[in-house]
Amino acid sequence: MRALITGSGGFVGRHLVAHLRDSGDDVIELDLHGTTPIGARSVDITDRAALIGHVEAIAPDAIYHLAARSHVWESWDDADVERVNVDGTANVLAAALHAATHRVLVVGSSEQYGVVTPDEVPLTEDAPLRPVSPYARTKTAAEALARRAVDDGVDAICVRAFSHTGPGQSARFLVPAIADRVVAAERAGGTTITVGRTDPVRDFSDVRDVVRAYRSLVVDGTPGEVYNVCSGIGVSVGELVSRLLALSTTPLELVVDPALVRDTDVPVLIGDHRRITSATGWHPQIPLHQTLHDVLAHARGQVT
Repeated sequence: MRALITGSGGFVGRHLVAHLRDSGDDVIELDLHGTTPIGARSVDITDRAALIGHVEAIAPDAIYHLAARSHVWESWDDADVERVNVDGTANVLAAALHAATHRVLVVGSSEQYGVVTPDEVPLTEDAPLRPVSPYARTKTAAEALARRAVDDGVDAICVRAFSHTGPGQSARFLVPAIADRVVAAERAGGTTITVGRTDPVRDFSDVRDVVRAYRSLVVDGTPGEVYNVCSGIGVSVGELVSRLLALSTTPLELVVDPALVRDTDVPVLIGDHRRITSATGWHPQIPLHQTLHDVLAHARGQVT
């Protein structure tokens, strides 16, 4: 399969490139994050004409559309989040139509579900969407564009990916940020790790499981359908951090820093992955303790 990945230089993109190549696919990278891997092309997905020209020249069998402004909290101050996430997706879909690409996977987020109550979880794909942040609203709009594109002949498949982490993720995100603090404390002889709220509950998957899910959907997913990609298991931020501290080489105490507490955190997001499992046979394989171990090992390797 000839596969084109937008956002190939991002955290998930790098893991997806490796997985697709290991699966025997011919991978073409379009990196939109400022660094261009060897052999990758750089293109602005907000430039429709240029993107159409690139995709027509590549003639991929499938497009994995990962490129996006992806940080929830930064989206409140990001003037480009709608232009990149919504207009960029519209341009990718237009390019797929021009190039007669067979499959387009459009990656959304569990943040589209917004604020839910504990009795509403685990969330199926039929749950109402109540996006709170600009990021979540743009992902909801992009998904709507993808589902409408099916009527135009684009075999678009939509994903709502729940929280995922793994080695190589930016420290702008929770798990690697805590891992970096643990490593810094180990090196400096610290005794505490600071966090914000500990009560939000999230459904964490390993990025290596997530990219397997993406390829399985390109192969076996139904155009126009939406699929949760998740573990189906909820874990609180406090428990997650405690499990990372338990892997530390030095005793550390968890301390809540009021300056890090956000009042608008979505309290709970846990997904149901039965739809993707039924369609493709995919299910998560890497347990959370292995993911946390690997993230911490990566953080230790990055410290000099």
